Amino acid sequence: MGNGVREGQVDFKRQDVEPVTSTHLPSENNQEKKKVLNSLMSGALAGAVAKTAVAPLDRTKIMFQVSSKRFSAKEAYRLIYRTYLNEGFWSLWRGNSATMVRVIPYAAIQFCAHEEYKQLLGSYYGFQGKALTPFPRFIAGSLAGTTAAMLTYPLDMVRARMAVTPKEMYSNIVHVFIRISREEGLKTLYRGFTPTILGVIPYAGLSFFTYETLKKLHADHSGKLQPSPPERLLFGACAGLIGQSASYPLDVVRRRMQTAGVMGHTYSSILLTMQEIIREEGLIRGLYKGLSMNWVKGPIAVGISFTTFDLTQILLRKLQHSTNVER
Repeated sequence: MGNGVREGQVDFKRQDVEPVTSTHLPSENNQEKKKVLNSLMSGALAGAVAKTAVAPLDRTKIMFQVSSKRFSAKEAYRLIYRTYLNEGFWSLWRGNSATMVRVIPYAAIQFCAHEEYKQLLGSYYGFQGKALTPFPRFIAGSLAGTTAAMLTYPLDMVRARMAVTPKEMYSNIVHVFIRISREEGLKTLYRGFTPTILGVIPYAGLSFFTYETLKKLHADHSGKLQPSPPERLLFGACAGLIGQSASYPLDVVRRRMQTAGVMGHTYSSILLTMQEIIREEGLIRGLYKGLSMNWVKGPIAVGISFTTFDLTQILLRKLQHSTNVER
C-alpha cells in the first residue's frame, strides 16, 4: 500500500505540471501573437481605405496650407477642377502612393500600439477587461500616435513633397528620398518633426479618447455591447472633428516646414514659422487655413478608419473562431 500511495502521488504531480509547461503557455503566446497580428492587419487596412477615400481633399488642403493664397470653399473647388482639367482625373490622387507607403505602417503601428497601451495601462490601473477611465484613455491614444509618428515620419515628409510639386520634379517615392538626401541633406527628412509630435499628442489622444468614450456611453445607455456600423462612423467622425481641430495650427506649421525647400521659404523653428505665417496671413486665415475643408475630410477619414478597424477585427476573430471549431 505504501508503494501504491507514493506512485499515485508521483503520477498526480506529473499530470499537474505537464499541461502548464507544454500546453497553456504556448497557447497564451499564440493567442497574443494572433491578437497583435490582427491589430496590425486591421490597422493597415483601416488607414489605407480611409486615406484613399479622402485623398483629393487631402492634397487640396496641403496645397493651400503651404501657400499664401486665401482659402475658401470656392477657391478649393476651383483648384480641384483646374487640377482635373490640366493634369487629369488621377492627378487628384497624386502623392497617394506615398501616402499608402506611409499610412499603412503608420495606421498598423498606431492601432496595434493603442491596443497594447490600453492593456498595459489597464493592468497598471487595475482595469483588466474593463474600459479605461478618461485620463488613461487619453494617454493610450497619445502614446499610440506618438509611437507611429516617430517610426514613420520620413514617409510623411516625402508624401508632403509629392503632393505640392509637379510630376516632373519627383517621379516616384525613391526619387524624392534621393533628391532630398543629395540636395538638402538627410536631416531634411526630419524637418517639421517637432511640430508633428506636438500635434499628434492632442490629435491622437483626443481622437481615441472621444471614440472610446462614445462607444462606452453607447453601451451604457443602449445596453448593446457593440454599436452598429453607422454609429461607429458617427463616433469616428466626432473623434476626427475634435482631434483635428485641436491640433490644426501645428499641422499647418508642419507642412510649411516640410515643403520649405521647394516653396522658396526658410523656416528654422516652430515659433518663427508661426510668427511669419501670422504676420503675412493673419492668425485665423494663416494658422487655420483649410480647417473648414478638414471638417469635411477629417471626420470622414477618421470615421472610416475607426469603423474599418473595428469591423475587420470582429471579422478576423470570427474567422479564427470558426477555424478553431473546425479543428
